[in-house]
Amino acid sequence: MAALVCCAVGPAHAEKGFGGGTDGQTEQRADTGDDGTVSVTVGGVVFDRSKNGSGGSVGAVTSSTSWSPPACWYAPKYTPKELQETLEPIWEAESTGYEWDAEQREKYNAKDEEKGFNKDKTGKGYWWDSYVDKSYPPGWDECDEDPFWVDTGDAPPADIENAVTPEVLAELAYAEIRVPGTEVTLAPADATKVNLPTWAWLNGAEFKPVSVTASVEAIAIEATATAEPVSLQIKPGTPDAETYPASGVCEITDGRIGAPYEKGKADSTPPCGVKYLRSSGDGTFPLQATVTWAIHWTGTGGAGGDLPDGAFGATQDVVVQEIQAINR
Repeated sequence: MAALVCCAVGPAHAEKGFGGGTDGQTEQRADTGDDGTVSVTVGGVVFDRSKNGSGGSVGAVTSSTSWSPPACWYAPKYTPKELQETLEPIWEAESTGYEWDAEQREKYNAKDEEKGFNKDKTGKGYWWDSYVDKSYPPGWDECDEDPFWVDTGDAPPADIENAVTPEVLAELAYAEIRVPGTEVTLAPADATKVNLPTWAWLNGAEFKPVSVTASVEAIAIEATATAEPVSLQIKPGTPDAETYPASGVCEITDGRIGAPYEKGKADSTPPCGVKYLRSSGDGTFPLQATVTWAIHWTGTGGAGGDLPDGAFGATQDVVVQEIQAINR
């Protein structure tokens, strides 16, 4: 498993002099273990994606509510020596002002050669600082606390939001989950007919649970977020259509969503599908298929729970033709 990345130094903040919200602060590294699994270290957190969805059609789930994973978080970043080596050049450059520099030197007890920057606690804890989701979603700049010390074995301060705990790690793992694409198989395949039930199903082999594990080795905590497919929603792309079932939501049954069409069932009602009531003419109807994934997590110390459902969908073009009749 990849080791914790601690000393990633970025450019100075105009106000703080340094911090997690700048481009240089989040290191990323991939390591391959003896068993072939690949772990990626991002923002002080190691992500094991070996049980994630893979392939060209996979994508990230979107929360079914207004909830979103943390845009920034706090994790161990510096040993006492590393923090000293980060801050002193900034102070010496005098780019942040004498008054601010003096306050910072006082805060970190910089003049004490033995205890400054908590050097007397070397090996007994870490200075924590902020990291940022590099896609910069809303809220990425809200982790603006100065570095703070946490003794080994202690929980981070309760008043600091998004300091890594098993639950926060689970939320970060959520953002790393990738699930298969949702192009459904249709029968008839090339073109369907008006008023003909069209069967729809998904390849059951692809729609299995996927998971991502996030960990911080320095403080021995981890969490695994697991996504399991629960249903498929079909939107025909036109109001002139009926879905099976009427809600358009096909529940997963025996590990499968929908059922493949079999010869002789042309007049049967499919467990999952659609019936178009008019032709698409010279064009197509944009059928939208969206799979809902239930997401839960487990973590260090027996922690665990549910996270908001996620959804991932795709649109595919459907040709609907009139049934041709022969007039005698």
